[in-house]
Amino acid sequence: MASFPQALEEEGFEARIMMPKYGIINDRKFRLHDVLRLSDIEVALKEKTEMLHVKVTALPSSKIQTYFLYNEKHFKRSGLFSDLQLGGDHKGSAEKLIFFSVGVMETLVRLGWQPDIIHCNDWHAGLVPLLARTRYAKHDFFKKVKIVQSVYNVYRRGVFQPKMFQKHLDPEVFDGLEREGDDINLLATGIKYADLVTTTSPSYAKQIAGDPESSFGMDKALSACKDRFYGILNGMDTRQWNPSSDKLIKKRYSAAQPELKLEDKKVLLEEAGLPFSEETPVVGVITNFDDVQGMELLKESLPKLLELDFQLIVFGSGNKDFEQQLRDLVEEYPEKLAVNTDFTDAFYHQMIAGLDMLIMPSRIESCGMKQMFAMNYGTVPVAYAGGGIVETIEEVSGDKGTGFVFTDYTAGALTAKLGEALSMFADKERWAELMREGMERDFSWSASAEQYAELYREILG
Repeated sequence: MASFPQALEEEGFEARIMMPKYGIINDRKFRLHDVLRLSDIEVALKEKTEMLHVKVTALPSSKIQTYFLYNEKHFKRSGLFSDLQLGGDHKGSAEKLIFFSVGVMETLVRLGWQPDIIHCNDWHAGLVPLLARTRYAKHDFFKKVKIVQSVYNVYRRGVFQPKMFQKHLDPEVFDGLEREGDDINLLATGIKYADLVTTTSPSYAKQIAGDPESSFGMDKALSACKDRFYGILNGMDTRQWNPSSDKLIKKRYSAAQPELKLEDKKVLLEEAGLPFSEETPVVGVITNFDDVQGMELLKESLPKLLELDFQLIVFGSGNKDFEQQLRDLVEEYPEKLAVNTDFTDAFYHQMIAGLDMLIMPSRIESCGMKQMFAMNYGTVPVAYAGGGIVETIEEVSGDKGTGFVFTDYTAGALTAKLGEALSMFADKERWAELMREGMERDFSWSASAEQYAELYREILG
């Protein structure tokens, strides 16, 4: 949401961003300010009208205007959007999502900035395409607007019970919502009413378009839009993720000085509570503890993995039983295994910088950003060949390659592939070449933004 609009500007588009003003966002830190003409915007729902206020700032290092839509009732609490699938605190999510979606349309009208394209990111914005085709279809402001809906991880679909949607939306809008059984499916809704649908890699697009299991039942919705469904590889924010300028890591380094990475390894081990040895490789896992993100594979692999000669740091959270199993293993292997379930940006960056290798056990990876971050920091990925993984990691072969990819989703395949990586780590000269190869790859948004620009211009005629 930050780096992609900046890349679009370089392609000649004027981009602006709208998002909720969540309670965790600090106005002073990010220089948010009120705009008089964007206050007291009426958001008319079925049975009542609520007021919306908009705070504005520019993206750091750019002039792109970012609009934060705020209503104290809906967004003062710290929680983000959640649905029935994600669990956690999803109370009130349907109401604030409806409020936000209608608020986007009303804010555009008040702003007087008429977009050619509204690009909706993931299920959280899936209601906007439907609103554009129903409630706002005859509004002069939106008659010519085109809608793009992006799909990220298709197993997260925005599933809600219909009660709140029926309460707050007019029948014309409510009747247009796509269903998943008796529930609402917002991602399918966005897909149905969009002019163009995209996902985060060509391989992932092929994988989910025709396979009910990989698409979690979304194959019908995706097949129905196959003539307007495209996979475009994600880019990464090279301003935020750059080892030579990253302010969140201890020691900055580059492809010209990869040996300085060793200092970040020392700091990471100190923060994780593990002893340091230059000769011992440090391997990490950064993931949500759920089945789709590889929890079962990791659980099955751990007994074999812990027999190998390396240190392991697991960074993530989710399933509480698995968290406890990991903590029990830490007591058994106190100098070999560390677990961190408290997410901070600082530790995330330090881990990417300090690891020698990163295991990516996800069963379904639409594109994956972590392997891009890792390679950019000289951390070698060991990943399952799902989705965009095969398009971003070049399998090591001879003196070429940037990482290790296993194609059988089994503990044996993961362990064997990690064993290959560990063997290569012992060859310091070859390992340095492997690090450098990954660090010199271009994972910026530039090529992807060009592809989006072509599609944008095509749907605009």
